[in-house]
Amino acid sequence: MLKLYGGARSRASIVQWYLEEIQVPYEFVKLEMQAGEHLKPEYLAINPVGKVPSIVDGDFQLWESGAILLYLAEKYSKSPLSLEERAVFSQWVLFGNSTLATGIFVEANREREMPRLLNALNEIFSKQPFLLGNEFTVADVGVGSILSYIPIMLKLDLSPYPEVLNYIKQLSERPAFQKSIGGQG
Repeated sequence: MLKLYGGARSRASIVQWYLEEIQVPYEFVKLEMQAGEHLKPEYLAINPVGKVPSIVDGDFQLWESGAILLYLAEKYSKSPLSLEERAVFSQWVLFGNSTLATGIFVEANREREMPRLLNALNEIFSKQPFLLGNEFTVADVGVGSILSYIPIMLKLDLSPYPEVLNYIKQLSERPAFQKSIGGQG
């Protein structure tokens, strides 16, 4: 069985959300970060950087939430993904983990980046319920998880972005979200 390593209130909940969405059984191995369990040799053998999340899937080990999401999307896709589909998933997951996260959560960037990023997303969600159209995908986990952390962690005013707010609300009502990120609030 796949093992997901993480800590309380960590990005492991992003991977947990996706595992719940795609209904893949897993064991959550909770590391006590305060006690330094993520820096012990047993865990450093899985992730030499000592960060969470990481997964162990049989003999395969992988860390970094975005890489894990993309691996799971490909492994558990109901049909083989084309090069283009993989590229689009990568584009959005990387956007969420880097561009969006640093644009919102790095205070020095926020004033300049947040309007540009959230206006673009607001426009997308004014036309369709999910990033890639009418179907929920790994792209929504990659971007939606970062967006959903805004009201939880930053309490920023998102009223200028009503479609983004609606998207966050839709995602937060998903049962898999409630079992993961929603359970941390």
